[in-house]
Amino acid sequence: MPPVTGLRMTGVNPKLVRAYDLRGVVGRDLTEQDAHALGLKVAAAVARAKRVAVGYDGRLSSPSLAQALAEGLSGGGAEAVAIGRGPTGMLYHAVHAHGLDGGVMVTGSHNPADQNGFKLLIGTEPLYGEGLRALALGEAGPAPRGQSSRLDCVEAYVTRLLEAASGAPALRVVWDPGNGATGDVLRVLTARLPGEHHLINDTIDGRFPAHHPDPSVPENLSQLREAVQARGAALGIAFDGDGDRIGVVDAAGEIVWPDQLLLFLAQAVLRDHSGAPIVFDVKSSRVLADGIAEAGGRPVLSPSGYVLIRRRMLDAGAPMGGEMSGHIFYADRWHGTDDALHVAMRLLAALADADLAAFRRGLPRTFATPELRLPCPDEAKQAVLARVAGELAVEGADVDRTDGLRVTEPDGWWLLRASGTEPKLTARVEGWSEAARDRLEATLMERLTRAGWSA
Repeated sequence: MPPVTGLRMTGVNPKLVRAYDLRGVVGRDLTEQDAHALGLKVAAAVARAKRVAVGYDGRLSSPSLAQALAEGLSGGGAEAVAIGRGPTGMLYHAVHAHGLDGGVMVTGSHNPADQNGFKLLIGTEPLYGEGLRALALGEAGPAPRGQSSRLDCVEAYVTRLLEAASGAPALRVVWDPGNGATGDVLRVLTARLPGEHHLINDTIDGRFPAHHPDPSVPENLSQLREAVQARGAALGIAFDGDGDRIGVVDAAGEIVWPDQLLLFLAQAVLRDHSGAPIVFDVKSSRVLADGIAEAGGRPVLSPSGYVLIRRRMLDAGAPMGGEMSGHIFYADRWHGTDDALHVAMRLLAALADADLAAFRRGLPRTFATPELRLPCPDEAKQAVLARVAGELAVEGADVDRTDGLRVTEPDGWWLLRASGTEPKLTARVEGWSEAARDRLEATLMERLTRAGWSA
């Protein structure tokens, strides 16, 4: 690809800065100019002449943004190491395995097709929060020019993934990468796995023609559920747009929710790490906490947000952790990143000792909503939360403030928090009966209305 020319030395658009990454609508919020400016800033942050990986997902705008980013990196004195198109996990693996000094993934993750963005590593650590804001909005300029190089890391990445699937039984599996960035790697990977593997929507297409690439939304798993049942498969596995979130369907065509999946995987890990902490987010079912304790582990509650889950996991010395959005991390025999392809390999290996559908059926029954994503302008989210919190304080409610408001009542619990990546409030309700769930959800919506929120 020829160099990008005509870019001005200006800053990154402040509208792109989110809690954990940079994201915006391409052409309106995000341009190649922003990508170039970000490259200059990352080059300065890693101390020039260092090697920084550049990867990109399958969105239509990603190649040109990656090229502009690489030009900015080399213009700022760093070496831009192009790893090409693939999942975010491949970028993480390249940085860890090759001792690189940082990495930038051009990806819109699970956001709509007209959006894109960047996930950053400085060294092997994700950059987020105030550190991300400071870098994105700080000053940086050109330096003695660095260089560009190419690193083909697919083979090494796939080989490492296959090691995680050691001992996996020969199963019939349906895979749905949702036309996202995992498609090419997934074809190479499944060709070397035991069993029978059927791929749907594996052609990388940034328009996402089959369905939106977010497996945490039940509607996006409909095609996978149908394919699993039609083929008599043991399970189905889906990924989001950049392959750091996983969705799973069992042999009965039923969704295995991420907190259920985390418990299934944790039981396997705890057989080797008895007494270890397992980290999970505030949106997770009470069944997960109880199940971790019953399996000999120590449940550790964390704020939601994939980088916060990872931080809590590392601080607690936990072998793994995860959240309801489908991000699952392994520090056990992996490098502590949320790589859904690696999670899929660990799932296949765990199926040598347990049946996933039987596990799901054996769980205590509760009645929960999926994650509710309620549109709310970024500037209004905290005010709404504060009004609801004030009402709860007057009532003397049982409120956990780990992340937002998790309110426990005699017949269940509900959660309300501000999304860190979107202009939305997120909520979840779990009741010990169907009637309790419906009552709690109705109560939550009434509180939101009193707090000034409207759909």
